[in-house]
Amino acid sequence: MRWERLFDDLEAQLELDERHDQEAEVADRTRRERAQVDLQARLLANVGVTVSLRLPAPPGSTGPEVVTGTVGDVGPDWLTLEVARDRSLLVALGAVRAVTGLRDGAAPASVVARRLGLGAALRAVSRDRAAVAVTDVDGVVTTGTIDVVGADHLELAVHAPDEPRRSANLVARTLVPLAAIVSVRRPA
Repeated sequence: MRWERLFDDLEAQLELDERHDQEAEVADRTRRERAQVDLQARLLANVGVTVSLRLPAPPGSTGPEVVTGTVGDVGPDWLTLEVARDRSLLVALGAVRAVTGLRDGAAPASVVARRLGLGAALRAVSRDRAAVAVTDVDGVVTTGTIDVVGADHLELAVHAPDEPRRSANLVARTLVPLAAIVSVRRPA
């Protein structure tokens, strides 16, 4: 009788140890899988979801800029955020300080990100020759028309947002490194 209890106790302990080992292995695998998920994959899993982005503080503000909208397209280093009906914001991922409102998980394999980088996205914006407001990492907003998008910069013909891009309306030409861009939007 005593032997049976001893063997039962040993078997129960063995089962418990095996269960703990299995739980630890599952937890470790989950951590490893999550470590492989980048921001782009998280954002892709949230296309169509309303989120808030914390961006660098605008000049004269007491805190960072928080922009809320629906995640649209996602590229390798940018995303679009639908902030109002017929208004979207192109945001450089490198400028995002935090994202609130994401659902759990990464994008399924069937969801594909745009392969175009920020430069290609800005070239698409520049094609319609509309005035834009470019916000840089210092919070400075410059309005004008994107004339050129180079490999690592854009050239902005600076003019009032309500004026067309004409030589007589130009105030300056400004070169902005792509790494300094926080967002690009149509002026209100």
